[in-house]
Amino acid sequence: MSMKSFWLAAVAASALATAAHAADPSLTAPRMGTWGFDATGQDRSVSPGQDFYDYANGAWLKRLEIPADRSSYGSFDALRELSTARMHDLLEKAAANRAATGDDARIGALYRSFMDEKAVDALGAKPLAPGLATIKAARTREDVARLMGKTQGDFGGSVFGAFVSDDAKDPTRYAVYVTQAGLSLPNRDYYLEARFADQKAKYEAYVAQILTLAGWPEPQANAKAIVAMETEIAKVSWTAAQRRDRDLTYNPYEPARLAAAAPGFPWAAFLQGAGLSAAKRVIVREDSALPKIAAIYSATPVETLKAYEAFTFADQAAPYLSKAFDQAHYQFREKTITGQAEQKPRWKRGVALVDDQIGEALGRLYVQTYFSAQDKDKAVALVNDILTAMKGRIEHLAWMGPQTKAKALEKLSKFSVSIGYPDAWRDYSRLAIKDGDLFGNVQRANRFEWNRQVARLDKPVDRKEWSMTPATVNAYYTSTKNGIFFPAAILQPPFFDPQGDMAVNYGAIGAVIGHEITHGFDDQGRKSDGDGRLVDWWTPEDNAKFKVEAAKLGAQYSAMEILPGAFIKGEQTMGENIGDLGGVLLALDAYHVSLRGQPAPVIDGLTGDQRVFLGWAQVWRSKVRDDRQRQLLVSDPHSPGRARVDIPTRNIDAFYDAFGVKPGDPMYVAPENRVRIW
Repeated sequence: MSMKSFWLAAVAASALATAAHAADPSLTAPRMGTWGFDATGQDRSVSPGQDFYDYANGAWLKRLEIPADRSSYGSFDALRELSTARMHDLLEKAAANRAATGDDARIGALYRSFMDEKAVDALGAKPLAPGLATIKAARTREDVARLMGKTQGDFGGSVFGAFVSDDAKDPTRYAVYVTQAGLSLPNRDYYLEARFADQKAKYEAYVAQILTLAGWPEPQANAKAIVAMETEIAKVSWTAAQRRDRDLTYNPYEPARLAAAAPGFPWAAFLQGAGLSAAKRVIVREDSALPKIAAIYSATPVETLKAYEAFTFADQAAPYLSKAFDQAHYQFREKTITGQAEQKPRWKRGVALVDDQIGEALGRLYVQTYFSAQDKDKAVALVNDILTAMKGRIEHLAWMGPQTKAKALEKLSKFSVSIGYPDAWRDYSRLAIKDGDLFGNVQRANRFEWNRQVARLDKPVDRKEWSMTPATVNAYYTSTKNGIFFPAAILQPPFFDPQGDMAVNYGAIGAVIGHEITHGFDDQGRKSDGDGRLVDWWTPEDNAKFKVEAAKLGAQYSAMEILPGAFIKGEQTMGENIGDLGGVLLALDAYHVSLRGQPAPVIDGLTGDQRVFLGWAQVWRSKVRDDRQRQLLVSDPHSPGRARVDIPTRNIDAFYDAFGVKPGDPMYVAPENRVRIW
């Protein structure tokens, strides 16, 4: 069930575009310098031992102005722009082809319905009317709980969430998971910490604004009550760090026990509304939070619960409604929360919608145009190189005993690798997409996906199913499948340039691959065996040694202040931090093996090892608006780019040899204090 992604954002680019698009610079990835690295982005006035991130990227950072329609910008974001441009080109052609059938017709119609802004605006709040009428008709807490169940596959909020995923202890079958929910701000910290008081106050005003637009009675009073209820939920909700622990978040309950453990919430009505009444078992994630949230639900007036449903229903639907709703949503969700100065152009939002709702239909066209069999073969070869490097790392670990080592090697041998796109495309034939019905299209797509998930319950797991679309620039590891997945769009510069220096390629895509492989052995991924089962296969001695090193790494991250008074949360970001350290180590190993005993070439005065480290640093060059950075620090499992570069490198002996870092340099960590995990 657990999935570890390389980054939350998607990106894309390719020097390998088809000849038909090669003449269009907006659809072709620019190369990084002449050999894969942008030397003009370096700040040579900063030494590698002073701050490696600035040494590698400082000049570029000084030149960069974050685009007004973005809350951050960097290598990933630049690549995302290319991916968006490519999908836009494909969608414009699909939308223009009124004779299209099947999935081509669906993606064209969905995009057309979003782009017909005049028709959407003319409808005003009318699309909300049936849903709001249903909410108004609710009389009891059972009625509201049933509505909350329905929102699992529709617009609207719920104090509890449900989803269907691989059973962590029996990953051959699907299971129902129940989780804490109920918060409309990005994280519980926004309700409880003084530094977010301004955003919380503006949130209450936004709730009132949306309720007013929706025509709900007493918007100001209801907004105050809604925020008060959510604040109480925030107080009892688990933190992001607690929610990472896969042992604590696996609590199987029979439905009857669920009702007994968390009385005050009508569980039977909730499961009925979600279409999960037949479930004989649910897995509760935050077990100690459930009874407390249920008590809050029970103590909240029904009219407040209904107002909460009305607000969350309209809030989630707002981007697909008239300009008044859309602008209100942007002003709060993007401008206030993330600092994004301007809304993205409508066509970009339309592309994102299609990719999100029926992304495999669009992805099929993407790979036909931008991803060749040769691309896939090259990626497979790189993955095999890094897997071999990981095998060598495990075999030579001094701190791991033979029993645990044998199990680790067995797990590694069972890794599955998926490159580019799924073997079988998703079937959307039962999804109705209609011209002129944007709200209905999104609503039907949401319900289609939820019904698809529910229909899988108690059936064998599709181990080859993807959780990302081909046009996503990202990668991920999933513990229950013990598999790594690399969408087509990430296999391009600056991650991989077939014409570029292989040292940079290993430092970029090689370290990405290594990062994902390492997720199988990070503080949470290591809890599953080679078959994906959540089971303890470590000896107590090796488990203790691992935890000591992980704690040392976490302390290094927690000590880094990103904004005044705002530090990285080392426990929250632990898995990704371990993945980064392992990824760079494996990239170095694989690069050395690729030399086949020959000396590494020197390019522009830089050695092979230096270029591996620079390839990694180039991937993470980015700027983030302060509001967005504060949001990420409390909610994101990934550390900021600067930390992803500086902290792993300072724990790698080869970095000191490559750049001559000495005691007294800010980057220097004494050998005995360097983290030794992989």
